[in-house]
Amino acid sequence: MGKQEQIGLSEIPVAMTIAGSDSGGGAGIQADLRTFAFHRVHGTCAITCITAQNTLGVDRVDALPPEAVVAQVKAVIQDIGIQAAKTGMLLNQEIIQAVAAQIEAWRITNLVVDPVMVSRTGAQLIDDAAIATLKAVLIPHATVLTPNRYEAQMLSGVEVHTLEEMQTAAQRIYQLGAKAVLVKGGGMEGDLRGVDVWFDGQQLETLTTTTVNTMNTHGTGCTLSAAIAANLALGHDPLTATRRAKAYVTQALHHSLAIGQGQGPVGHFFPLLINSPWSVTTGS
Repeated sequence: MGKQEQIGLSEIPVAMTIAGSDSGGGAGIQADLRTFAFHRVHGTCAITCITAQNTLGVDRVDALPPEAVVAQVKAVIQDIGIQAAKTGMLLNQEIIQAVAAQIEAWRITNLVVDPVMVSRTGAQLIDDAAIATLKAVLIPHATVLTPNRYEAQMLSGVEVHTLEEMQTAAQRIYQLGAKAVLVKGGGMEGDLRGVDVWFDGQQLETLTTTTVNTMNTHGTGCTLSAAIAANLALGHDPLTATRRAKAYVTQALHHSLAIGQGQGPVGHFFPLLINSPWSVTTGS
């Protein structure tokens, strides 16, 4: 059986996250796997790096060898198969190149790329060589690309402060080769906070939802991209998958978790939290 047939072996929807591990459990593969489970999609993973972090911040990051990342991808696809995948923190140029090669070799078409280049506060997370490689070899494979405000600025060369600038950035980023671009507004201010802009070459859409006032937002970007991937695995078209993912994240924010001394995570398993004495429900 060739690689193209291998990609969908399982009758149960399967998604893969290729990302880093968050020891605090709020983001990374931990958030992605919980998000897949909520959507009744079996979650698989290829871990790219190990972080020592909690609600207060990141203390240490250790990259896995690219060969180890490749081996994880191969092991899953050769046996189980996947219907969709997402990438998160890839950390360095070598891992990005290895992952892009696997995506091409296995013809993974339902791919969500969360670029994880710049934090929501504007701090650059990977070096310039890794960013250049991401743009050249990975983004062109993306079904949906999900940059935040600062990543959109870096990818488009447009300063993003207004809705019109978000729209311009999305259209320029689209030229990098992704099938669709979602410029996220979680880092925007005022009425634009949480407003996202979608562009797929034809439709330019503004996606809105209720604003949730909570400081516990750790893992929001990971969760959104994982939810899009899960919905793609379930057979939804990219825009529908994105709308459904945004609705899921909004509910998870409504039930965010006040754990630790810093920024807690969103409540991925919020149906289990309703009426629980330790649930955290914030107003919109």
